[in-house]
Amino acid sequence: MGTHPWRLAGGILRGAPRHLRRGQVRGADLLTVDVVGARPHLAIGDRLRIQSTDDDTGLAEVVSVGPTSARTVVFGATASIAEGLPVEVIPRVGLRIGQRWRGRVIDPLGNPMDGKGPLLSGQQARPTRAAAPNAAQRQRLGPPIGVGVRVIDAFCTMREGQRLGLFAASGIGKSTLLATMARAASFDTVVLALIGERGRELREFIEDDLGPEGLARSVVVCATSDASAAMRREAGYASLAVAEYFRDSGQRVLLLLDSVTRFALACREIGLAAGEPPATRGYPPSVFRELPALLERAGPGGPGSGSITALLTVLVEGDDHDEPIADAVRGILDGHVVLERRIAEAGRFPAVEVLRSLSRSVPGCLTADQAGLARRARRLLALRDDVADLVRLGAYRPGTDPETDAALRLAPRIEAMLHQARGDVSTLDQAFNGLAEALADAPA
Repeated sequence: MGTHPWRLAGGILRGAPRHLRRGQVRGADLLTVDVVGARPHLAIGDRLRIQSTDDDTGLAEVVSVGPTSARTVVFGATASIAEGLPVEVIPRVGLRIGQRWRGRVIDPLGNPMDGKGPLLSGQQARPTRAAAPNAAQRQRLGPPIGVGVRVIDAFCTMREGQRLGLFAASGIGKSTLLATMARAASFDTVVLALIGERGRELREFIEDDLGPEGLARSVVVCATSDASAAMRREAGYASLAVAEYFRDSGQRVLLLLDSVTRFALACREIGLAAGEPPATRGYPPSVFRELPALLERAGPGGPGSGSITALLTVLVEGDDHDEPIADAVRGILDGHVVLERRIAEAGRFPAVEVLRSLSRSVPGCLTADQAGLARRARRLLALRDDVADLVRLGAYRPGTDPETDAALRLAPRIEAMLHQARGDVSTLDQAFNGLAEALADAPA
């Protein structure tokens, strides 16, 4: 599926200008390489080229600086790195992103993985690390925008430029849900970041779930689970750089990042290797600095630019929605959608738990009729859940409470409207029309 990241053919290393700053390897382990002798001294974020014992060339990044040495993380493997090998400091040249990147699958360093030949790049390199737009100058959220999924469009309606989290344990259908959103007609370009995914699933996802039509307007940035921590972390930054390129050209961009948790795990590996103390459940403090630095880059741009509407998945360990990463991300984003295993096991896709999901932009984007429909549907579903145990035990007698009777009668209609076959892409209007039909004779 592409060039091994250690070789970097056609990527960041080849074509980088030579530089006179040199050093040498003092020591290495499975993740890091210690470098000494570089003058002037190295700084955090510097990129290095290491010449290994088998004549291969590797890329590394400085993550910690001490009084006598600098610690780096490598983008490939450290198996062939030995003490005394030469090291050369190179500029961080960034990614030369172009419009013709759409339809391509790349690694975080800009190397093609799809076997379709070299990328047709743009003229100017963009850094993968960048600041978010000025908070006082970036545009406000845009109008309501459909993401192709009825349950999200109706109950967690998004606005253009909003960031929404998909919180779920593994195996509940997050990837399939993302593929459905990638085919939504509301966006000009889709940037799909697959971080820490199983390698065997990449082609299945692209060919079966995304399909030729979805891929044609998408850029897929992939770092599989066997990639180094530096490569997995870089996948998050590279995907934002690609999305920002298309946003700055005035396009409406949909960023799908799967998953923020695996990005955070890569940051944890790097932070611990750099010598940071483990803090909250083993996560060093730098992880909670990296998360907002990454996620705040999504959203509306400055005057005259487009927008990045972001949907980001969060893996909740053991269905614990209060674990550190989920809790931190929920506080950064503009809403959250919770996927429940019990709903998936009951056969409904997508397995969204409506009563635990919300969009913080809903009050400013729905009409009075739409807001009323969503509010009534939530009330009926909540009432149905409250009496579910009584109904199973036969302790509730029909006719006791008219509103409860209505909830038991209408909740199956709402559930049927929420069910969406894989590959079925809806619109915002279809979502609310379907909800109106389900609540046609609901009490006011």
